[in-house]
Amino acid sequence: MSDYLRELFSLDGRRALVTGGSSGIGYAMAEAIGRAGAEVVIVARRQAALDEALAGLRRHGVTASAISADLGDRDAVQRVCDEAGHIDILVNDAANNIRKPMAELTLDDYEQTIAVNLTAPYLLGQHFGPRMAERGWGRIINVGSQQTVSAFGDSGVYGAAKAGIAGLTRSQAEAWSRHGVQVNTIIPGFVLTPLTAPAQAIPGRTEQLAARHMVGRNGVPADFAGAAVFLSSDACGFVTGQMLFVDGGFAVH
Repeated sequence: MSDYLRELFSLDGRRALVTGGSSGIGYAMAEAIGRAGAEVVIVARRQAALDEALAGLRRHGVTASAISADLGDRDAVQRVCDEAGHIDILVNDAANNIRKPMAELTLDDYEQTIAVNLTAPYLLGQHFGPRMAERGWGRIINVGSQQTVSAFGDSGVYGAAKAGIAGLTRSQAEAWSRHGVQVNTIIPGFVLTPLTAPAQAIPGRTEQLAARHMVGRNGVPADFAGAAVFLSSDACGFVTGQMLFVDGGFAVH
C-alpha cells in the first residue's frame, strides 16, 4: 500500500466493536476492518460461531477477541459495553428478522425485533458515541436494509426497525459529528447470508432477486469489505448522516 492510501484508509491503532460479527456481513466487515489494521471485538450469541470466526480472523493476522451476548437482552448489552473497553469504531450489524404477514405478528415478535435491530444500536451508541466525541474521533456504522426505504418481503416490524436505523443515524450524526464522530448507514441489497436463508429456501426466489439487481447477481458478504474500511477510516471525514447503498443497484428500480 502506498503512503497516500495508507494515510487515507489505514486503521492502525484503532479498535472496533462489530455486533453480528460471527457470520455474514458482520464477519466480512470485521475481517476487512481488522485487515486494515484495527483490533477487532466481535459480538454474537453463539460461542461456537464466535470461536470459528475468531479462528478465521486470526488466520488473516487480525488481533481479535469475542463477547458472547444476546443483544435482545438489555443487561447483555450493558455487559458488552462494560467488557468491550475503548472503542473507536462501532459497527451495528446484529439483526433478527421474523418473517410473518403483518397481521400475524405478536407483541413478542415486535419486542424481540425492536430490541435487537433498534434498541441495541441505540444503547451501544449512547455508551460509545459520547466517549468517541470526548476523544475527538470516532466512527459508527449502522446496517440498514432495503426495508429502511421501501416495503419488501413481509417487512413487518423489521421494516419499521430498519427505517428507525436511518433516523438513529441522522440523530447520532447531528449530536457527535462536530466532535469528529462520523455516523452512517449501509443499505445492503439481497445478500446470501444466514439471515436471508428463509427467503433463499423459496424455489425461484434467489434467481428472481438476482435479476432485480442491476449487476445481475445477489450480494455476498465480501461485497461489504470496501465500504466498511472507507466508513471506518479518515477517508470518510466529511461523510456523515448518510445512507450508503451497497446493493448492486437493487433500490434504483
